Amino acid sequence: MSKSSYKNSNLYKKYLVSAFKKKHQEQENFVSLVFLIIKICFSLLALISLVKVGYSSKVRLTRLREIQESFLYEKYRYNDLTERFDDLFSVEGEQRFMKDQDQMISRDIIRVIWR
Repeated sequence: MSKSSYKNSNLYKKYLVSAFKKKHQEQENFVSLVFLIIKICFSLLALISLVKVGYSSKVRLTRLREIQESFLYEKYRYNDLTERFDDLFSVEGEQRFMKDQDQMISRDIIRVIWR
């Protein structure tokens, strides 16, 4: 082989190697960019899901608090009515019941007492 063809082949090899490295680097950059975009998308998806779950939990806790308050109120009313009902069967319970009923009638109404 002549010296000039050897130089040309050497230059050609160097050119091919540098072109191959450049193309390989571009491919790596492209793949890295694609994976970066996928990671960002998954991160956004996770963040949005976390916000939705947090909001749903807040709504659920608010509803449970309302239900608990309603239950406690009804439980208090039940206990009060149970005590009043039990008082009816105690000594002079009927008289106390009648006194409570009298308190419920306003003063401007004509009362008729049957005996």
